[in-house]
Amino acid sequence: MLGDVETRSVSPIFVGRSDELGILNTALERAAAGEPQALLLGGEAGVGKTRLVEEFAAEACKQGAVVVTGGCVEIGADGLPFAPFSTALRSLRRTLPAEVDAAAAGREDELARLLPELGDRTVPGSDARGDESATARLFELTGRLLERVAAERTVVVVLEDLHWADASTRHLLSYLFRTLRNGRLAVVATYRADDVHRRHPLRPLLAELDRLRTVTRIELGRLSREEVARQVAGIMAAEPDRAVVDDIFRRSDGNAFFVEELAVSAAEGCATGLTDSLRDVLLVRVESLPEDAQRVARICAEGGSTVEYPLLAAVARLGEDDLIEALRAAVGANILLASTDGDGYRFRHSLVREAVSDDLLPGERSRINRRYAEALEDDPALVPAEARVMRLASYWYHAHDAAKALPAVLDASVEARRRHAYSEQLRLLERAMELWDEAPEEIRAQLRMGDYAVAYLSCGCDPAETRLDYLDLMAEAAAAGRLCGERERALKIGKRAIRILDEAAAGGAADPLRLAWFWIQRSRIISHIARGNGWDEIAKAQELVRGLPPSAVHAEVLAHAAAWGMLHNPGGETLAAAERAVEYAQMVGDDETELHARLIRGGLLVDAGSIEQGFAEMYAVRDRSAELGLMARISNVNVNLPSHLEGAGRSAEAVRICDEGVELCRRFGLTDTKAWVRSNQAESLVSLGRWDDAVKAANWTSRFALSDKPRATATTHLASVALGRGAFQEATDHLAAARRYFGTHDPQPQHDLPLAHRAIELAAAQGRLLDARAELDRLVTAGLPPSLQRYIWPLLLAAAEAEADARGLPAADAGRAEAVARIRDAAKRQATPVPVWQAYEQWVRTELLRAEGRVTPDDWSATVTALEPVDRPYDLARARTRLADSLLARAEGDDRDRATELLRLASAVADHLGARPLAESVALLAQRARLSLTRDVPRPDGPADPAEDFGLTSRERDVLRLVTAGRSNRQIAEELFISPKTASVHVSNILAKLGVAGRGEAAALAHRLRLFPQPTA
Repeated sequence: MLGDVETRSVSPIFVGRSDELGILNTALERAAAGEPQALLLGGEAGVGKTRLVEEFAAEACKQGAVVVTGGCVEIGADGLPFAPFSTALRSLRRTLPAEVDAAAAGREDELARLLPELGDRTVPGSDARGDESATARLFELTGRLLERVAAERTVVVVLEDLHWADASTRHLLSYLFRTLRNGRLAVVATYRADDVHRRHPLRPLLAELDRLRTVTRIELGRLSREEVARQVAGIMAAEPDRAVVDDIFRRSDGNAFFVEELAVSAAEGCATGLTDSLRDVLLVRVESLPEDAQRVARICAEGGSTVEYPLLAAVARLGEDDLIEALRAAVGANILLASTDGDGYRFRHSLVREAVSDDLLPGERSRINRRYAEALEDDPALVPAEARVMRLASYWYHAHDAAKALPAVLDASVEARRRHAYSEQLRLLERAMELWDEAPEEIRAQLRMGDYAVAYLSCGCDPAETRLDYLDLMAEAAAAGRLCGERERALKIGKRAIRILDEAAAGGAADPLRLAWFWIQRSRIISHIARGNGWDEIAKAQELVRGLPPSAVHAEVLAHAAAWGMLHNPGGETLAAAERAVEYAQMVGDDETELHARLIRGGLLVDAGSIEQGFAEMYAVRDRSAELGLMARISNVNVNLPSHLEGAGRSAEAVRICDEGVELCRRFGLTDTKAWVRSNQAESLVSLGRWDDAVKAANWTSRFALSDKPRATATTHLASVALGRGAFQEATDHLAAARRYFGTHDPQPQHDLPLAHRAIELAAAQGRLLDARAELDRLVTAGLPPSLQRYIWPLLLAAAEAEADARGLPAADAGRAEAVARIRDAAKRQATPVPVWQAYEQWVRTELLRAEGRVTPDDWSATVTALEPVDRPYDLARARTRLADSLLARAEGDDRDRATELLRLASAVADHLGARPLAESVALLAQRARLSLTRDVPRPDGPADPAEDFGLTSRERDVLRLVTAGRSNRQIAEELFISPKTASVHVSNILAKLGVAGRGEAAALAHRLRLFPQPTA
């Protein structure tokens, strides 16, 4: 290796960039204060990004920060998966070994996919077929690792040359920029702006990050003439002639790297006017080197961003002394530099490498890549172990040797899959499919399914002995595309595979199991990309496997059919499909599919009324999934189990399971699963009367969920709390957001029914009874699905309450009997397998009697008695208020004392929850009856008219009475002998005093609070 070689093409003076350096230093200060920073630094090639980052890093180190750098590696046109993160984390571990090991404790095997030194990347029991949460899990664990290391000290992570980043690196960077929340951490990523053309894969990421307020973007411009003069002076160590500066500025156009190259050429006596091509200027400097040095430079240009010295020696085939002299000449001319770790060489600037590489002849480039590949095959230790497979695949591919490239590329695809770098796996598999026909038959015959394929292993044969075929590659590629989010590409690959299999079937070579497998993959993708609900594809798969002997594919098809049915059409047929899926999976020993089907079966049993049997099954699945380390099933059960517990009225148990699930998700990095769990927890917290906690949980999901559906469920729960608190516009906004998140491509009862429930509540609260009726009529006409009593009973209750509250309103009379009959008929068809829904059945029955004017205190007493054991304080407070009202209307014996106690209890709950409508109802009922809601404090005589509590004038009371009766402004004016304009002013004042948004809501409030009691018949 070389000792120090003196060169002078970089100015010792840092020129300009004061504004940009100020932005970076400000970010450093914020990071040091505990506010994570994300910065993007862009600029054209050679403009000075690296120098700016070096100056910033030096200043950060002076302030005690730990600075680590990782560069995106380009090998030909290939990037290594996660290369900059692996390099940066390795550097971080060298600097802070104890801190990194402590932060990674318990998750070493997962994090070893980025930093192999931490553990074993082949985790026993992990999902062999590909876990859809695997990549997100790795990303979350990486983010938490960085946050923990940066908890006590400032850490700066610099990621250079993002324009060369592989897709997995881009996805991880995007994830970190969106989710870093804690720690004294700054992440700075640089990219070459002039390379990011319209179709460049980095462009969508930049657009996405631009929308994040937490990301600071810096665009580095060119140097001014004065700055160029200062730079040239620094390089020449003397004041240059004005003519030289003018010429260099004209030709470089202020690009810092070109200024350096032209200044060196001028200092060495080269004519700066020799050519107008700056590329030629770079090549002239290379061509001025000795022949061996030029040869070494050409070899380095094809080796990648950095070439290890032993590998370079093996490829150059020069004597050691000759190689050292050639390197000394190249380093002395500032063409090459020793790498920062001292083990290899790189070009001083990528522009020089690109110029040298572009100047290679086609045959010369293939020959150099072949030499690299042969050297690496002869001695794999020439490069780091984690890069070996990928680099060998790239070298053989660019050597244009299909016989060698095909197995090497397949090996690289397996390595990418092990690292959860599914984007790179897909790219490599597409390359393998491109090479398939070019590779000799004898090479293809040696490839075995067991070495390369895991997606489809249902041929009934021994994978270790079965030849790999082209359809195996297509299956792997389709699965990789689905897992990395490239679903359109996966869809195209699957479509082509289905066409190939259909053509084979037409020729008498049918493979129904493999064809069914591709249809299931298509179903999963179709539903993800909003092209449909996926059922047609599942039906085709079912038809293909019908009548065939049990197999893993058959079990998988049945499990997917059961999963679809659970979401869209729960009932006996779906339960039967789940039963068959369990049976078939057990026959063929497919643990993962068996647990999937058992989880579905358990949930369906709970919904069907076999409560304890269903929950026993779900708890068993939870334990077994954890034992086997099947993360997909662990994710599913921690979402499904608390949801079904809530559906059975076991809200406290659901919250406890959610707490355990949140901790598990935090430990394993399951961010999106955590969002689902927190949303489910919010639902149970609403039931338990812990509304503030519910809002926190739902807001967390809305902010941090990675997909839309957990956001949709969370905003639905937020709408529920907003309705209870009387924030009707907020509820309207939440419901609109939930509908956007759910979309329209895949309607599911578990989503539609809660939205309809809140829509009916909102319409009733705003005095839009006809809208509430229309919503219920739509659902009943379409048919209320079976086994979903957890959603249907609250919906029917809301509809019944709307009818009862509207009794006495003229606009509600028409159609009331039909609406009540419709609700009563729907209620008869609903099951009541647990106490909470038995209580709701009683409550609905009582509300319908109230809607008909036939309710008695005994009816309400039965409702309160049914609700008291089920631990739903808000529901109980509402029912107690109704019972108190009924008792006060009867006014017999101790009815008044009982009503007083009931209203006090309801008032305490309403105040605790911030339930304004309920609190107002209780207060006005107490006021009308002249009851004190405070113990031992006699209530002073209140106003005869409760409308006075709102500060309404006598005229405004008259106007509100007519608004409640459904009169228009013109009709009000005619009846009160005022102008329509005056009537309009009165209405506006009334709305403001009542705190409502519209006439319907004002009428509903007046009616609910009995501001104008109707005469009894």
